[in-house]
This record gives sequence, C-alpha cells and structure tokens, in this order.
Amino acid sequence: MFMLVSFVSLFFVTLIFVLLFFIKLIQVNVSSLRFMKSNVIMMSCSVFFIYLFFSYFRARPHVQTQTSWNAPIMWELMFDNNLYDRKHKEANTTVALTVFAVGRYLEAYLKTFLTSAEEHFMLGLPVTYFVFTDLPEQVPEITLAPQRNIIIVKVEKHTRWQDISMMRMKTISEVIDTVLQHKFTYVFCFDVDQIFKGRFGSEALGESVALLHAHYYKLPKYRFTYDRNPESKAYMTEGDYYYHAAIFGGTCEKVKALADYCYVNIMEDKLKNVEALWHDESHLNKYFWLNKPTKLLSPEYCWDEYISNTEDILVKRLVWAPKDYEKLRTR
Repeated sequence: MFMLVSFVSLFFVTLIFVLLFFIKLIQVNVSSLRFMKSNVIMMSCSVFFIYLFFSYFRARPHVQTQTSWNAPIMWELMFDNNLYDRKHKEANTTVALTVFAVGRYLEAYLKTFLTSAEEHFMLGLPVTYFVFTDLPEQVPEITLAPQRNIIIVKVEKHTRWQDISMMRMKTISEVIDTVLQHKFTYVFCFDVDQIFKGRFGSEALGESVALLHAHYYKLPKYRFTYDRNPESKAYMTEGDYYYHAAIFGGTCEKVKALADYCYVNIMEDKLKNVEALWHDESHLNKYFWLNKPTKLLSPEYCWDEYISNTEDILVKRLVWAPKDYEKLRTR
C-alpha cells in the first residue's frame, strides 16, 4: 500500500508539471523571448519528472515485482524506507521474532544471529526475540537496544532434526495463542542458521508474508521441488512460486493459521507413516498455494552466497550461514 502511494504521488507531480507547461504554452505570446526562456525551463522540468516517473516504475525491469494476485514482491529500489518506517512508528507497530536454537545449532549460530539482528532487523521498532531452545542456560547474553527484549522458552529436544523442524509449527501456534496475539502486531519466524547483513526493515511487514527461495526464483515451475507423493498432505501438482521456510511472517492470526495448517497435516502424514519431501517447507508451500500471501520477499531477504549469479541481488539483507550438517544435525 505504501509503495502504491509513492507511485501515485510521483505520477500526479509529473502530470501537474506537464499540464502547467502546456497551459503556459497556450497563454503566453510565442514571440516573446521571455516566454521561450521560461518554457524551456518548464519543459526541462517536465521531461525530468517524466523520466523519474518511468524510471521509478522500471527500477527493476529484470525481476518480477508483483504477483498475478497483485501482491508486491519486495526488491531494492521498489519502496521508500522512510515512508514505511514512519507509518509503522505512527501506528505503534510491535514485532515478535521467533527462532529455534536446539542442540548444536545454539552454539553454532544463535549469538551471530541475534547480534546481527540487533544491527539490521526492524530498527526503530519495538522487537522481542523469542528463543526456543532445549538449553536455556547456554543462551548467550546479548546487548539489546532500547525497546528490544529477549524471552527464552525451553522446548523438548527431538531425536531427529526433521522432527525439530516440523514440530516448531506446533510451538509457534501455541506461543501465538498464549502470548503474542495480545502484545504484538506482527510475528516473523526465522531459521537460526542465518546472518543479517543489511536492512531488514518495516517494508517486509504485511498480513501474510512469504519468501522466494534463492535457488528457485528464476527457475521454470516444473523444476520446483514440491512434494509429488499423492499419499502426503503436502502433495502438489502445480503452484505459483517455491517458497523458503527459513522465513515467514505476518499478523498473529495469519501466522497461526499457517502453523496450524502445517502441524495438522504433518500429524496426518505421520499417522500414515508418510513424510513430506522437504518436511515443514513442503507443507508451507501447499499452504501458500491455497492461501495466497499478501506480500512476497525477494531473495535479497535470504541469499545463499554460494550462488554465483548475483546480478539481481542489489542488497544482501540476510545470508545463509555456512553449514556443516554432519556435525550439527541430530540423526
């Protein structure tokens, strides 16, 4: 909505300059040198604003910036940081960030994740980090800015990393029910093995927010790795995009609906001894196919630095941390 306001404002400013020029052209004696001088200036201004207008709309001509259902896809140059920040401050927006740091993931990633979030995530807004871990006594102390808090929640440690990944949906739903819906405007859910590198600001907030997967956003749809097993509740034959479960967010109501959907379908699969190809991510993709997100984040918001082609990535806002799955994942 904020982005649309900027477009409309620029359009009308451009239109006014063009109209003023032509009104002046009609009213003033053409033979007047003074007229020619003033209209050259006005024509130059008009051309400049027309250039700005069309440049603004074509700021990212090589990437898709809007979905078929008119949801914006957030890329650098496609929004005004200050406009978003001002509107959310005026609205007293509050944000909860949930992150799971279980087993060896806590020691390997949590401190870097939190310290980098303090440098780049939703700066200027009240933020509370909800850290879910089986080792609460090992959560590192982090220096927090004003209006920033951390709450540590102990969770059960599962024997398989796949179960840790999938069962987080149940935990997210429960914490929204008991705490978040009463205190926070939005909630964002993150994987811990990531590092903030640039602004991850209020432009990312929305009713229902999904992330385009860095490895799939430019691939044809037939190469998307949806779950193809008809026995799974995550089964898909078609879709819009391939979404990355490393980040999702929105209002408490919408995130709870997503988490409940994924959890219920994961449990139904378990009863049939079925496991979706990419676990909770497969179920998340099915949810967003049936329930279109209202805002999409481009891969600038979660980039894999092992990808060599970076021509579309003007800003790396969050990057994948180096992985050593053999050491980190509980089998």
